[in-house]
Amino acid sequence: MASIVMPAELGSPQRHSRGQPGGHSSPPATVFGMGNSKVDAILRMSLFVSSLVAVIVMVTSQQTKNIYVAAYNIQVPILAKYNQVPAFIYFVVALAVASFYGITTTLLVTLKPSLSTKLSLQIVFLDTVLLSIVVAAIGATGGVGYIGEYGNKYTGWDKICNTYGSYCKQVLGSLLVSIFSAVILIFIVLCSFISLSKRVSK
Repeated sequence: MASIVMPAELGSPQRHSRGQPGGHSSPPATVFGMGNSKVDAILRMSLFVSSLVAVIVMVTSQQTKNIYVAAYNIQVPILAKYNQVPAFIYFVVALAVASFYGITTTLLVTLKPSLSTKLSLQIVFLDTVLLSIVVAAIGATGGVGYIGEYGNKYTGWDKICNTYGSYCKQVLGSLLVSIFSAVILIFIVLCSFISLSKRVSK
């Protein structure tokens, strides 16, 4: 009886190499339903804008009031400005660095979406360091602002916001915007860790 020779291809499962037609490639990493690089670029651009706004609001905060000097029985115009407070100067420098870092890394992730693992690790490290710097600046500014609003009866520091109202409101506005920048930085770090973890798990 004649035997029927089956072709080698039939009956055996077809193996497709990864990346070839018909193969199953892993889907790109996504965050919030969008590509990770797109989300990263949006967050970093938001960091640039919010940090820049915080800097502008702070450096333009100033107010002049006539203060009565009892010893001489006269009123003296006294200017309140951000550069009179070291904590506010540190705040401006920290947020200016954050703004510059935001636009620089935005261009980087936009022009080169597929970063190497080594470069991604370096960026995550810088993101974390910058987050620490910004949070420290917010804490220092918030502490000075609290004393300006309420004073400190134990040390004899008088409050000034009852006199320099618009100046204090502008500082408060800058502080609130900087908190938004810090929240954005937290999301940037989280997204970077998600992206790196998916690379490592492949």
